[in-house]
Amino acid sequence: MNLKADDRFKMVEKTIKKLNYDKSALIEALHTAQETFGYLSNDTLRFIAKRLKLPHSKVYGVATFYHFFRLKPNGKHTAVVCMGTACYIKGADKIIQQLEERFGIKAGETTKDGIISVLSARCVGACSLAPIVLYDEKPIGNLSLEQSIQKVEELIK
Repeated sequence: MNLKADDRFKMVEKTIKKLNYDKSALIEALHTAQETFGYLSNDTLRFIAKRLKLPHSKVYGVATFYHFFRLKPNGKHTAVVCMGTACYIKGADKIIQQLEERFGIKAGETTKDGIISVLSARCVGACSLAPIVLYDEKPIGNLSLEQSIQKVEELIK
């Protein structure tokens, strides 16, 4: 990949430059990169590490520690199941299990055809709607097991 030819790296560079190439700019640089590219590729992590004069292992470690950073692109559609306490108590684990079985993937994975990603979140902050799933970022709460599959089927039609 030719980094200089890809204008998206210029966006990340702009963020890093704005923060004076300080090592404390790491998380903001990772956010900018993910917003720009959609996920954090190894090339992107190396670019950030080089610009901030940090070891690649440190940048990779931060990117894998925080759940909101993605190292792989999501599918065309996403189903993010909240696994917070309220959602878990009301069956979020069963929703995840059913989605995994239906699409033949584990939570955090994307189908081979790139159509759907089944993801989990620690908490989406909507406990009164438990269990809740974000379908392509649209929250739908108080779901039954049947509704959870039906909503994904509607996305991929």
